[in-house]
Amino acid sequence: MTGRPGDRIVLTGLRARGRHGVYDFEREQGQDFVVDVVLELDLAPAARSDDVADTVHYGELADRLVAVVTGEPVNLIETLAERLAAECLADPRVAASTVTVHKPQAPIRHEFADVAVTLTRRR
Repeated sequence: MTGRPGDRIVLTGLRARGRHGVYDFEREQGQDFVVDVVLELDLAPAARSDDVADTVHYGELADRLVAVVTGEPVNLIETLAERLAAECLADPRVAASTVTVHKPQAPIRHEFADVAVTLTRRR
């Protein structure tokens, strides 16, 4: 199945505390991660039926994504983003997912606003 061009579900600013990072203190103390997700899928069936069963339930998706962020620690946010994208693609209706993982408290010795990794995975 492919998504219709332009059909997307977007979830931005999903915040959860995780213990990801290369350094021991990151794993011990944890920090906030912010996740943005764009799902590409055909939304016409849901638009016709007006039934949540015909689309991706974004509340349930948010629960699954938070479980990944708060779950098993990884060294790199690239790895975390890959796991989150796989969770998005677990729903067979999703043709592609773009995931951005923000690490606003990354251990950088200079003033900065954000560090993020974005990846797109297609079926």
